[in-house]
Amino acid sequence: EVQLQASGGGSVQSGGSLRLSCAASGVTFAGNAIAWFRQVPDKAREGIACMNFGDVYYADSVKGGFTVSRDNAKNTVYLQMTNLTPEDTARYYCATDGICLPRLSIIGPQYNHWGRGTQVTVSS
Repeated sequence: EVQLQASGGGSVQSGGSLRLSCAASGVTFAGNAIAWFRQVPDKAREGIACMNFGDVYYADSVKGGFTVSRDNAKNTVYLQMTNLTPEDTARYYCATDGICLPRLSIIGPQYNHWGRGTQVTVSS
């Protein structure tokens, strides 16, 4: 059974930083595309970053402030988020076994394994 466990969310003030982690079991991140998404209630899910081999893409909304990385030995991926604003408040999800394209808006349906997400709340 594949499980993705996201953690690291929480509440932070505007301008702060958080690092989200996504640990996998039943699937190996190495050799698979991984992606991060976020969603606010009553709004569409937003693809914000993906990584596959040497390719890494970011949505314009997070470019320059968010960084994706992967630790194959720990089978864990990370999303480092800096200079957070209230507009970054959302539930964040990791996913794997999909595709990684510059057009992040279309990749969501291609992912087969999803974590349950972790909440990030940024106060002004």
